[in-house]
Amino acid sequence: MVQDLYILMITAAVVSIVFKLLKQPVVLGYIVAGVLVGPHLFGKTLVNPDNVKQWGDIGVLFVLFCIGLEFRLKNLISSGKVAAVGALTIIGGMMLFGYLVGMDAKLDMINSLFLAGMLCMSSTTIVMKAIDEAGLSKERFVKGATSILIVEDVVAVVLMVLLSSIAIRHQFEGAELAGKVIDLAITLAAWFICGILIIPTLIRILKKHLNDETLIILALGLCLGMVLTAEEAGFSSALGAFVMGSILAETAESHRIEKLMTPLKNVFAAIFFISVGMLIDPSSLSEYWLSIVYVSLVIIIGMILFGTLGCWWGGQTMRDSMLTSFSFVQIGEFSFIIAGLGTSLGVLNPIIYPVIVASSVVTTFLTPYIMKAAVPCYTFLYNHAPKNLRAKIDQREQQMAEAEVAKPSGDKNSLADRTRHAVRHTFITKHLVNLFIKNMSAHDEKQ
Repeated sequence: MVQDLYILMITAAVVSIVFKLLKQPVVLGYIVAGVLVGPHLFGKTLVNPDNVKQWGDIGVLFVLFCIGLEFRLKNLISSGKVAAVGALTIIGGMMLFGYLVGMDAKLDMINSLFLAGMLCMSSTTIVMKAIDEAGLSKERFVKGATSILIVEDVVAVVLMVLLSSIAIRHQFEGAELAGKVIDLAITLAAWFICGILIIPTLIRILKKHLNDETLIILALGLCLGMVLTAEEAGFSSALGAFVMGSILAETAESHRIEKLMTPLKNVFAAIFFISVGMLIDPSSLSEYWLSIVYVSLVIIIGMILFGTLGCWWGGQTMRDSMLTSFSFVQIGEFSFIIAGLGTSLGVLNPIIYPVIVASSVVTTFLTPYIMKAAVPCYTFLYNHAPKNLRAKIDQREQQMAEAEVAKPSGDKNSLADRTRHAVRHTFITKHLVNLFIKNMSAHDEKQ
């Protein structure tokens, strides 16, 4: 096991340094490292695949936990229409494209649905990194883009649950699926209500006793506890990790937890991407190169089309809509997770995995260059647009400018803060928290 970790870490470190020198995303370096240590390139694997898979599964949990930590309900509410309309347009449009691609490739319904799920999610990690490296982090469109990515992450977790249900039963039943969605909604509501009312209050009371070591242990314990709860409830472990991250995001210590989790997440996430690379057979890439090009074009064209339409319908300016959509032209971590889910359930056609991973590599590599084309494409569109469309573009730009000037300071307290304040001092909540602290103190005195 130690030897496996040594080989993984050294290979990943060397390859990622090379990719940084080439100014390419480090995620691609991890995937290439997986190809190097995997069984396909040299005829035998250099590490134990079972160990790597277990570490990779833990990496998925930590990645989703950290994504949940970045989830801010008040930010999502403030972006409202753009987040909802933009995300749903992209997801709906790309799932339609993905399903049609699957049917065109003579895949069955389940494989087509899994392919649709893989193509409808942009990579939060890669998008934010690309925006930062392009020097666009202060641009107006970033807030809307971030909100759309958050909604996509939430929908992706729900989509995984639904795909699991469909894959296990090998059929699509509308009534049963609706029941599953209702069960999921009720379960999530119960978790969030209990979690947001109790956990932030508990952490606030225990704050003076929580040094960095204790805080990270408590956060990981809560995360793994919610993972087990989700599995017992019949949902995916990934859902549990995301939910607990979202609950802890509403605590006063959320940024501190996120900072403490970052090194741990980076290590296990690297192993996850390496495990993805280990499944790639370079010979199959040359065999399916036409499918890879086809899928990559579907991703790029579809994301630009539906992203621009969704953001425009959601209230963004045309320039911001195109900047957003041109940054979404890749698939990433959730695509791999959904592909891994299909593989573990034994329903995914073996051809799909290498094609999806290769398409992700291609689109990720092209993302920075496509982003640079956003403003020139907007200028071209504006200059050649009909007068009525150009008038609407100018009107939307003026409305956004006026809204920014007249923007109210707003209520500083988030919805979760106001809810907790209303319930925090009720007799039941106060009694439960005080009883917990009393028992902890009594336990410490006995020791």
